[in-house]
Amino acid sequence: MDIAEELLSGSRLAMSRAITAVENEYDNAVDIMQQLYAHTGNAHVIGITGPPGAGKSTLTDKLAKEYRSQGKTVGIIAVDPTSPFSGGAILGDRIRMNDLTLDEGVFIRSMGTRGSLGGLSRKTAETIKIMDAAGKDIILVETVGVGQSEVDIVKTADTIIVVLVPGLGDDIQAIKAGILEIGDVFAINKADHDGVDRLNTELEMMLDLNQQKMDWRPPVKRVIANRGEGISELIGSIAQQIAQSRQSGQFSNRRTQRTKSELLAMLDEQIGRRVRKKLSDGGGFDQLVASVESREKNPYIVVNEIMASVLL
Repeated sequence: MDIAEELLSGSRLAMSRAITAVENEYDNAVDIMQQLYAHTGNAHVIGITGPPGAGKSTLTDKLAKEYRSQGKTVGIIAVDPTSPFSGGAILGDRIRMNDLTLDEGVFIRSMGTRGSLGGLSRKTAETIKIMDAAGKDIILVETVGVGQSEVDIVKTADTIIVVLVPGLGDDIQAIKAGILEIGDVFAINKADHDGVDRLNTELEMMLDLNQQKMDWRPPVKRVIANRGEGISELIGSIAQQIAQSRQSGQFSNRRTQRTKSELLAMLDEQIGRRVRKKLSDGGGFDQLVASVESREKNPYIVVNEIMASVLL
């Protein structure tokens, strides 16, 4: 059997090998994804984002355990900053989820961003599909952090949990405006710390002003992840959100947008590769660079000329 067939028959090793092939763009990666695609679309993908230090990994760990107690299988993708030396993930969230690694119903993969903005690895979408095809009921995607550019999780997840903590002061103000639109459920972690009431009130006030999601008002749930408090209530809110999303058609719309984004991203990548290969094979690119540098031509005309020669 090849890797895809082994994966579909339940092999964890094949799942790991498939993800590695996709991450490193091995020759068989496209083949694997083509075989698996018909088996995808069944998992509930939950994105977990928030500022560094909010306790995303601990919360992910507790959510996974709660879902396992319900008999559901779980895939976890922990996206970390990339090491400049090895190209691998440098935080290693699997260390924080050590006891989950012994559970056959849980599969954990740490991935480096590899320079990708948006808080996600470029290969996260393919990894989700691999876990989905392998039969995982729930896929938890924990992002690097949150900020102006780190909202790619919107294109990936069915439900987005934004994790915040009290006591971050003015730092939190800069990100709240950006994340208000993407959060389906807000989780205030470390709810036993000072400032939780103030943060809760601020979030509720900002949600009152936000008219983007008329069909679903994101709930604000308090949790103490390291003690496992509030986790079942948070999962209850996630279930309500996905039920409402299906009923309103938002679930279907989000998945359609995801497919559209994936197709456009794949086109961008393929066209980019074709253009670079054409320039490399044909030569003359240095002369074009020189003509732009000397102001003999402008870059807009040069790009149009290149595109015309490659695509027409």
